[in-house]
Amino acid sequence: MANVNGKVVLITGAARGIGAGLAERLAARGAKVALVGLEAEEQQRVADRIGPSARAWEADVTDWDALEKATAGVVGHFGGIDIVIANAGIATTGFVRSIDRAAFEKVLEVDLLGVWRTFRVTLPHVIERKGYLLAISSLAAIAHVPGMANYCAAKAGVEAFCNSLRGEVAHLGVKVGVAHPTWIKTDLVDSADAHPVFGKLRGGMPGLLGKTYPLDVALDLIEVGVLKRARTIHVPRWVRALKLVRSFLPPIIEIGARFQVPAADRDALADIEARGSREAAVVGHGGKAATR
Repeated sequence: MANVNGKVVLITGAARGIGAGLAERLAARGAKVALVGLEAEEQQRVADRIGPSARAWEADVTDWDALEKATAGVVGHFGGIDIVIANAGIATTGFVRSIDRAAFEKVLEVDLLGVWRTFRVTLPHVIERKGYLLAISSLAAIAHVPGMANYCAAKAGVEAFCNSLRGEVAHLGVKVGVAHPTWIKTDLVDSADAHPVFGKLRGGMPGLLGKTYPLDVALDLIEVGVLKRARTIHVPRWVRALKLVRSFLPPIIEIGARFQVPAADRDALADIEARGSREAAVVGHGGKAATR
């Protein structure tokens, strides 16, 4: 495994959850961590907890100018960038026929285009140090469930993007990884579970597909993946097996949807009528910040 002592690690979406946890763990191994994201105050609290080896920059991963400015700040402060972890991501809940249109598209912009923009801006510095790029995809890239069409599409796109990019930069000494976490107990998942309509829909997911794992499960596996500069990280490891049978998943999921979606569809329309389309769609602090 690689030694990250003295290495500069840029992490997007580092205000909470996986991003904040990885920043703390890698800093404990001697890394210098640059926290980049929208929630400036929360991100600064993470940096303060870590100490002098961490610094925060406010930037929207969908904003080219903001990313360029933050990246220049990181390079100016730490001297370069060795590892980039594109972790920033948001989610919405809602069905395609009724979900708020702007909220739906914002997920695609943050979760897919945000990865492309983050990697494009930081790549020259990572090439210079023959470093490592890691994008946080999801189990949603493999199992596509109703009510998450935009999230599933974005995360599947992230996986495909990384697979293509890996072949483009291998000759430059850069390695590219993609992580596939399942449901991890974070603010995002807690907020989705609390949704009056889609919390019930997720609660009906069978077996491992619906199980929520502690944050440390994700941090343990992703931390080791970063140290190994792994091409794929599965959280937990059974996700790897699911990838092998992914072609069989859509019809299986559709069978389950026949029993759950009709009632949820009616409830979703009623929720939109009661709370408004934007409020009914957005979940999590990050999502609220991105769609503000």
